[in-house]
Amino acid sequence: MTEKMWLTDAMGWGCEAWGREGRPRRGVSRRGFLRGGALALVGTSVVPAFLTRAIYAEAGRAAQEKKRLLVIFQRGACDGLNVVVPYAETNYYRMRPTIAIQQKDVLELDGFFGLHPAMSAMKPLYDAGFLAIVPAAGSPDPTRSHFDAQDFMESGTPGVKSTQDGWLNRALQVEALRGAPSPFRAVALGAELPRTLQGKAAAVSVANLAAFSVGGRGAGGGGWPPSAVAGALEAMYDESADALLQSEGEETFEAVKMLRAANPAQYKPAQGVVYPNGAFGNSMKQIAQLLKANLGVEAAFADVGGWDTHQNQGAANGQLANRLKEFSETIAAFWRDMGDEAENVTLVTMSEFGRTARQNGSGGTDHGHANVMFVLGGSVRGGKVYGEWPGLNDEQLNDGRDLKVTTDFRTVLGEVAYKTLGARRLDVIFPDSQVEQQTFLNLL
Repeated sequence: MTEKMWLTDAMGWGCEAWGREGRPRRGVSRRGFLRGGALALVGTSVVPAFLTRAIYAEAGRAAQEKKRLLVIFQRGACDGLNVVVPYAETNYYRMRPTIAIQQKDVLELDGFFGLHPAMSAMKPLYDAGFLAIVPAAGSPDPTRSHFDAQDFMESGTPGVKSTQDGWLNRALQVEALRGAPSPFRAVALGAELPRTLQGKAAAVSVANLAAFSVGGRGAGGGGWPPSAVAGALEAMYDESADALLQSEGEETFEAVKMLRAANPAQYKPAQGVVYPNGAFGNSMKQIAQLLKANLGVEAAFADVGGWDTHQNQGAANGQLANRLKEFSETIAAFWRDMGDEAENVTLVTMSEFGRTARQNGSGGTDHGHANVMFVLGGSVRGGKVYGEWPGLNDEQLNDGRDLKVTTDFRTVLGEVAYKTLGARRLDVIFPDSQVEQQTFLNLL
């Protein structure tokens, strides 16, 4: 393929999405995006310099092999209706008299939806074509239990409580081989390995890179103690005469040695990048360290809590706005920090369910159904809102109270796993589902 041919193909698509009435519509093309002047952003703090390379040259095979998937879980059920605001829906304002985001305050997306004003840090990523948005996404299971809903989404088997492993671990098991796997092939930030990464494929949890606190689960389901200090681990590994113990601890020990060689204590983000203070900002900063240290990370996971807004949720300002500001600024900082390497990263967000369409008597929202997912990356066909919008008229609501799910969350996760990790066995990743290539939204 010549450079000229690639330019026409990659920058001239018009990916099909769905209109508000359920009719297919064409998205803004990359050619239109370029004509709109987005190239003027190249070299600024918003758009990594790789965009210029993407215009003039085809990405090589080596770049494909370096692609990494980052999953972010918003625990507590984020209110998607106030994150991506359907301001053209009259009933949205009727149902939320004090917490609705007024049209004058939203960050305009497409003439129907707008972002919450606290998410201004992520808006340029949408405008530049790197951020795709999927409203009305979620699990087909109707549970309103945080525990069950999170478990179903992390296992990838809604309604089935007996699943022992996570969808991302299964994706790694069927992923196209990239050579000898690294101890950091799959990594989660936190003291314990999340359900998403539990399973036969080796994965580690990292509580703190600088302190070398490493825990995890090895291939075959063997476990290591979470938050084990590197020095104690080393001593145990050296002194133990038990071959089985040594075998189970070997990958963790190797991971500690790799971390030490990478010297995370000396890491400095890219010039001008400042991560928000807090657990989520720290997690994303450490993920950036791991990715930029070339430790062989293929999949990473982080979570962020604080989304359960039953009371005093607020509108353009308040509790939810504060959470969204930290969330969006952290993701934007990570994107800028990765620089050219963001070309090979796909980031996807999810939350266990949305919240009620109507506000409650405490100025908040209760447990609902459909939510919103974000997909960010160098290969993402962004600058568009994807999926079918079900509407917010009373007769269109799920159980008369919630936004309906029109995009199964597994459809989004299946596409990013297929196109980022090369995980082709969708029937293994999401058993007993309808997820297949034909159902993809073509986000990437």
